[in-house]
Amino acid sequence: MSQYLILIYEAEAEYATASPEVMGEIMAAHGAFAAGVEGLGAKMLGGAWLQPTSTATSVRGGADVTDGPFAETKEALGGYYLIDAPDLDVALAVSKTVPARFGGVEVRPVFDMES
Repeated sequence: MSQYLILIYEAEAEYATASPEVMGEIMAAHGAFAAGVEGLGAKMLGGAWLQPTSTATSVRGGADVTDGPFAETKEALGGYYLIDAPDLDVALAVSKTVPARFGGVEVRPVFDMES
C-alpha cells in the first residue's frame, strides 16, 4: 500500500456565506465520505479542515514572514485527507468521492522515505 494526500481546494467565499443548513450538508457529506473510504479499497489515515487563509502566515527563504497565504487564488487549500491505497487508481477512485462542493481536489502520492 502507498500513501496519498488528497488536497481539497475550494472557494473560501462560498463557505463564508453558506447557511447553517448548507454547512450541515457539507459536514454530513464529509462524514459519509470518511465512512466509505474502506469500501473503495483504501484506508483513512487522517485529515483536517484548515482555518481560512486570512489566518495564514507565510515564510519565504527562512526569514521573510508575512501575513496571509503564500499565494492569492480563487480557490484555496481548505483541508486534506491522507489515505493508504494499493495504487493510484484506487486513490483516484477515492478522490472522486471527496465532497468539494465549491471546488475540487488534487491527489498526490506521498514520497516513500523507506524505499
